[in-house]
Amino acid sequence: QVQLVESGGGLVQPGGSLRLSCSASGSIFSIYTMDWYRQAPGKQRELVASTTNGGSPKYADSVKDRFTVSRDNAKNTMVLQMNNLKPEDTAVYFCNAGGVRLSGSYSLSKDVYWGQGTQVTVSS
Repeated sequence: QVQLVESGGGLVQPGGSLRLSCSASGSIFSIYTMDWYRQAPGKQRELVASTTNGGSPKYADSVKDRFTVSRDNAKNTMVLQMNNLKPEDTAVYFCNAGGVRLSGSYSLSKDVYWGQGTQVTVSS
C-alpha cells in the first residue's frame, strides 16, 4: 500500500556532498514520521535523521552540522543533504515512514515502511 524509493547515492570524495531523496507513494493521506537510517557493513542499522509532521528534525550526533533533512508533506518526499562527507559515512541509507494514515482510513497504520536503500560510498 505504501512504497518508499530512495535515490541520489553514489561515490564521493571525503569533504564532498550528496543529496538523497526519498519518495513515498501509494494510498497515503498523511505521514507522521519520516526518518533516514543507515547501515554500514558489519554494523547495526542506525538512525541518522528523524522528522515528524510539523516538528523540528533531530540528528545523530555524528552527523549534526553536516547533514540537513527536509520534507515536503504535500508531495510525501524527504531530502537528506549531506555535506563534508567522511569515510565513516559510507553505508546503505534507508528511508522509513511511520504513523501513516492511509486514504479512506481514520486511524494510523501500525506498519512501518522501508525503502530498498541507496549506497553512499565516501572514499578517495
